[in-house]
Amino acid sequence: MAGDGCCDRRSLLRGAAALAGAATAAPLLGGAATAAAGGDDADALFKAGGFEQAGRAYEEILKKDPKNLHAARRRGYVALLSNRFAEAERYLKAAVALAPADEEANRLLADCYIRQDKLARSAPHWRAAGEEGYARWFAAFSGEAYRIHGDAAQLKWTQMDPIPLVEGVSVNGGPPKTFTFYTGAPSLQVTASVAKEAGLRPVASEKIDFLDGVVWSHYGVLRSLRLGGIELRNLPVSWSTTESGGDVDAESDGLIGMWVFYHLLTTFDYAGRRLILRRRTPEAARKARAAAARAGAEPLPMWIAREHALHSRGVVAGDGGSGAGVVGVLFGGHSEVTGVVNGETVKRLRVRVDRDRPVETFAGSHPAVAYPCYPKRLRLGDVAADGVYCFTNPKAPLAPNGFDVPAAFFHSFHKPCTVTLDFTGMRLYIARGRAA
Repeated sequence: MAGDGCCDRRSLLRGAAALAGAATAAPLLGGAATAAAGGDDADALFKAGGFEQAGRAYEEILKKDPKNLHAARRRGYVALLSNRFAEAERYLKAAVALAPADEEANRLLADCYIRQDKLARSAPHWRAAGEEGYARWFAAFSGEAYRIHGDAAQLKWTQMDPIPLVEGVSVNGGPPKTFTFYTGAPSLQVTASVAKEAGLRPVASEKIDFLDGVVWSHYGVLRSLRLGGIELRNLPVSWSTTESGGDVDAESDGLIGMWVFYHLLTTFDYAGRRLILRRRTPEAARKARAAAARAGAEPLPMWIAREHALHSRGVVAGDGGSGAGVVGVLFGGHSEVTGVVNGETVKRLRVRVDRDRPVETFAGSHPAVAYPCYPKRLRLGDVAADGVYCFTNPKAPLAPNGFDVPAAFFHSFHKPCTVTLDFTGMRLYIARGRAA
């Protein structure tokens, strides 16, 4: 199942989150993002993170060649990155019409539907993309998904490390639970014990090879998730069991993933140890922008790739210079590192690497070897971290999402800060200090 399941959750909570993020890291943005509208030029613009320019270039291609599958698919992807759903749907439907069996076009269209809470409508496209588990999961939904009740909530963090924990989470009206969170995971996840207590029944299950054994991943429909003063109803939930039906991991009662957060105006108040959640209304967005302006936070662009992978623009520096580009941005999870710097970026910027101290860990439940590295600077907006402890995985793919990402910024980077994610305007605000 794409990007989900117990293997991902278990790996993340064991410290492999950094390497899972490393799979999205790639070289720095190089040169000006300008080019003519040829196919190679459009792809180069997209790869360099010049998404809007690439979108215009793909449009020019389609004017000359309306049946160009690659251009239609990429043009839809550009819109989807910024949650421009009507635009994304138009081009991705055209791509699927051109090639009904094309897995990539179907996957992107399925993602477009789930971001709009059209879960059942996404099912045939997940099936065409080869994701039968997702297809059966989302086909089980009827009625309005992610119905929101309440306007705002604040959840205190009872723990920052090794994983952040928040209290006051209720599943199907049950007693308060303690959850962790990680935006590198898509769905809401609970332990097998919580699933049993909440009366959950799987609508789809998969047996997955995991480390030296196997586990079962189950997928269901949750009636109610209460996060303090906000309740979400009718939403996807997953849980994992050993072959005997026991918990795979019990460091917390569950994990809040990106699909929950992008339905809300979400603030990770690291400095104040609070998770602040608000209904996505124009008034809430206005207040968030005003608070960010008072704190001196400039709006940064935000993009979502592959159902849940959050990106913005940042800077990485080494002994060989610095460069700006699209960076992964992750909150929560289980990792002591400040970020992950891609191997190509390490070479290009001459980032110091300690190759005498390899770290044997896991990426997506598979063994991987990373090395400590120490970039001279990581910067997101006006917030910088100098000489901090990071990982690099020399074997990480360069651009699995189609565009270059030099680094991913992790949990520890955000600790002095407050970060607000506006998924309506697709803007990220980061500033040092507690939320006002």
